[in-house]
Amino acid sequence: MNDLVTGEWLAAHLADVRVVDVRWYLDKTRSGRAEYEAGHLPGAVHLDIDTDLSDPVGPGTGRHPLPTPERFAAALGRAGIAAGTPVVAYDDAGGSIAARLWWLLHVLDEPVAVLDGGQIGRASCRERV
Repeated sequence: MNDLVTGEWLAAHLADVRVVDVRWYLDKTRSGRAEYEAGHLPGAVHLDIDTDLSDPVGPGTGRHPLPTPERFAAALGRAGIAAGTPVVAYDDAGGSIAARLWWLLHVLDEPVAVLDGGQIGRASCRERV
């Protein structure tokens, strides 16, 4: 599995990977969870950058401090991701949000890729559910 996979590759390997929707919005007028619930790729689970892929914000920590190993492991467990599970992450921001999950798994030497293909919006997700 390459760092970037195409939609065609994902369609051919859907049964072999865990698909993770990592949509998140800085403007807070939209909710990644709500977008996920409105439509997502087949079999996808949702992980939130604020609650699953970061520790709580504290003084001097920045917006998204790295999660503790325990917090990250718990989030992965809830998402059905075990050690060695191939993961394909996607968002609707050109991969910039999905890259957080890619990096967190990549530094652990876990099999992970970001879905290449531009914007994954609500309409295209609904078509694939």
